[in-house]
Amino acid sequence: MLYTPNLQSPSNLPVYIALYEAIKRDIVGGKLRPSDRLPSIRALAKNLSISTTPVETAYQQLIAEGFMESRPRRGFYITQLPDSYGKLALNDSTFSSLNFIPPEDAAPVYSYDFHMSKNDFISFPLRAWRRLLNHTLLEEYKELLYYGDPLGEAGLRNELAAYLYRFRGVVCRPEQIVIGAEQHLLMNYLAITMKDLSPGIAVENPCYPLIPYAFQAQGYELFPVTEADKGISISRLGNTDARIVAVSPSHQFPGGRVMPFHERLELLEWAKENHAYIIEDDYGGELRYYGQPIPALQGLGSSANVIYVGGFSQILAPDLCIHYMVLPEALLEPFRKITRRLMVELSSSRVYQRTLQRFMEQGHFEKHVRRMRNLYRKKNRKLADTLEVQFQGVGEVMNAEAGLHLILKIRTPASEQEMVDAVRPYGIRVAAATPFYSDDKSQSGEKKFIIGFGGIELEKIEEGICRLRELWSRYL
Repeated sequence: MLYTPNLQSPSNLPVYIALYEAIKRDIVGGKLRPSDRLPSIRALAKNLSISTTPVETAYQQLIAEGFMESRPRRGFYITQLPDSYGKLALNDSTFSSLNFIPPEDAAPVYSYDFHMSKNDFISFPLRAWRRLLNHTLLEEYKELLYYGDPLGEAGLRNELAAYLYRFRGVVCRPEQIVIGAEQHLLMNYLAITMKDLSPGIAVENPCYPLIPYAFQAQGYELFPVTEADKGISISRLGNTDARIVAVSPSHQFPGGRVMPFHERLELLEWAKENHAYIIEDDYGGELRYYGQPIPALQGLGSSANVIYVGGFSQILAPDLCIHYMVLPEALLEPFRKITRRLMVELSSSRVYQRTLQRFMEQGHFEKHVRRMRNLYRKKNRKLADTLEVQFQGVGEVMNAEAGLHLILKIRTPASEQEMVDAVRPYGIRVAAATPFYSDDKSQSGEKKFIIGFGGIELEKIEEGICRLRELWSRYL
């Protein structure tokens, strides 16, 4: 067949994508009909004056999607498609929507990036990490490139158990720790495991939505059991059908509230009396800047069915993709059964896990935690002081003790989103806090903004906040 596809497409698309798109358009549009034979890979490449690689890649993708088939010793043929395919309207937007944009153009560049959870990598111990990573690859790559324990590397779990006890007061055996690439994946498996224990999950208001939404996706009902920025109401909790509650006792998101000791004891008692479970999200437990870090709830009642959740994204780097949870003894066997039934494989890189194990064994991690806590303390103080000066009389600073962001509370008739959008063209990024509340506060006069300090240089904080104050003057 003398067929030449029309490669009209955005110039930033790879050749194989443009070719795939053109052939697919001709199939859906009827130019290519069932049983039509396509040119060989070599013939089409020669006709288009391109190499054979993009042609072969495009053909293989079309075969995988069922648009064409390869018949041994006969060639490539168009397959019979359902009638509904003829109604598809494929055009250049089909692939432009996939955002094939060079990385440097994929996101705006902010002069003052007050992102709520960015890290500062200037002090990342790159030399030590690279040395240990290279050592791991050279010495153990044959073993580590194969499947490992789906619950995580034994050596890292040993180090984690010891570290969590020293730094967070968590009491557990290494066998209770499960490691995964992301928190959502771990919560998804946990929700499946606990499906028969509770029809719903109780949550704080506000809260970081990852845990509630992971459970909701598995069919759980959500029960808010706090008023905004206040503590858990045990009576309200008791009036729900929930036997699971998710909390962040050391640093509630985004307001930063710390759960008082008496409230912790009441929650642990509720869990014991009702054979219920507490999910403790300790995402910012290490990053406390005044006094000692707040001990984990799990350590106060290790027999009270507390599931402790943590990770290395904030304190080390998100790209390592290492998160973990500590299961109570009662959930160990049910969780293992689920992993066997779903044929779960280890999601987090064994190479990075083993490297992190050595990083912790040699004392680099604890030194890094102390170093970053000192750096973030300086940024935290600088941001809080500047906000208090610039917004004196019109704003109030909250959450100045922990984490990687502060809350700026302002009374204004404007909406949070309007004010966030107003400063973006000037290279300033801040975020609205309202989306994290279960009840919509956008209509009230009091607005809250999340202003992060982790990823911005210390020297740029003051000038960035001064610029923010200037741009927001018309709203105040």
